[in-house]
Amino acid sequence: MRKVVAIIQARMGSTRLPGKVMKDLFGKTVLAHVVERVKRSKEVDEIVIATTTLEKDNVIVKEAEKCGVKYFRGSEDDVLGRYYYTAKDNNADIVVRITSDCPLIDPIIIDSIVKFYKENDYDIVTNAGIDLSQRTFPRGLDTEVFSFKILEKIFNNAKENYQREHVTPYIYENSNKIYYYKNDVNYSDHRWTLDTEEDFKLIKEIYRYLYKGEHNFYMEDILKLFKEKPELKKINIHIEQKKVK
Repeated sequence: MRKVVAIIQARMGSTRLPGKVMKDLFGKTVLAHVVERVKRSKEVDEIVIATTTLEKDNVIVKEAEKCGVKYFRGSEDDVLGRYYYTAKDNNADIVVRITSDCPLIDPIIIDSIVKFYKENDYDIVTNAGIDLSQRTFPRGLDTEVFSFKILEKIFNNAKENYQREHVTPYIYENSNKIYYYKNDVNYSDHRWTLDTEEDFKLIKEIYRYLYKGEHNFYMEDILKLFKEKPELKKINIHIEQKKVK
């Protein structure tokens, strides 16, 4: 049995929206909602929050404990190093990379991607990645799956700052075994991640309509809501994603 560990990177420092993962969203933090949604995954064996050693991230540690999941503290800038040591410390065979600014992350999609990864021979299976033309899922459902062996390889070989700040660029730039996991319909024009106040406003609206204390709504339910209320999409349509480099 290969141990599947979902690593959620989280910190208080954020250039666009500081402290965003601890924002209150219907009585719980954004981070708590992310954890609860990942907990619904059937393929994930363990969830670990990878945060920094900075004092301001003590609140992240407390939140991890409150959520009943493990945490690991490492470098703020070398996120790749933080990821590697988190995976190593928790004996991960397969790593599922998730970011803490995705309170609409979909456990059904996580499971589909992990299953596909297990059944095939790729260095990474992703519904995100650096080639934007391959993206078909809404931004905010980003899931990347790769082995600990690959993580160790990139940890030892990635030298550029951006390769260490963003964990996976080195794989995309140096591997020919990348699989872009795609949806039948292209919904990449939807933005459900949390990076700005406008994003938070949209996420709060989605939660207002669909969250009744339980995380039993997924991508299809949100898309149905957007069909019924097309004005929702306008809330953050003008927001551009930050570039990796």
